[in-house]
Amino acid sequence: MVLWIVLGVVVVLIIWMIAIYNKLVSLRNNRENAFADIDVQLKQRHDLIPQLVATVKGYAKHEEGVLTKVTQARSRAMSAGTVNEKIAAEAALAGAMSQFTMQMEAYPDLKANQNFMQLQNEMADIENKLSAVRRFFNSATKELNIAVQKFPSNIIAGMFKFSEEPYFDLGVVQREELDKAPEVEF
Repeated sequence: MVLWIVLGVVVVLIIWMIAIYNKLVSLRNNRENAFADIDVQLKQRHDLIPQLVATVKGYAKHEEGVLTKVTQARSRAMSAGTVNEKIAAEAALAGAMSQFTMQMEAYPDLKANQNFMQLQNEMADIENKLSAVRRFFNSATKELNIAVQKFPSNIIAGMFKFSEEPYFDLGVVQREELDKAPEVEF
């Protein structure tokens, strides 16, 4: 009789461990799927940046340093391998694009250029889509991180090397830009 009780407890524990493990795997896969959606938008952004840079070059020849930073940041972002490397590279690219945008504001003729305006609208559309998929990614990351931290799933997570994952946030440079008050000119 005692043997059956012990065997029953062992079977219940094994089923419980399998259920938690499977939940962690599902959460990790949801996060990876969410990042795949981000990758699609990043690819579109990376394809659009050279066109935008080429258009601006004609107007802003002496702003070569800013254009070079954007191009280099784009290259690093495109060559990043892991999700964490991509998050860091995209934060750097966002900072470079922020500087690029500020420089473009200084050229009224550029802002009137039809090609530039179309590229700018496409970039804004991509950024809006990126924002939406980042929210989804961060939500999936939050669910995974909660499961990795909560008891008793943290025991299974530790056994199978699941760990907390970073969020796809704005990065330090872009956060500083957003914290600044906007300049209004009349």
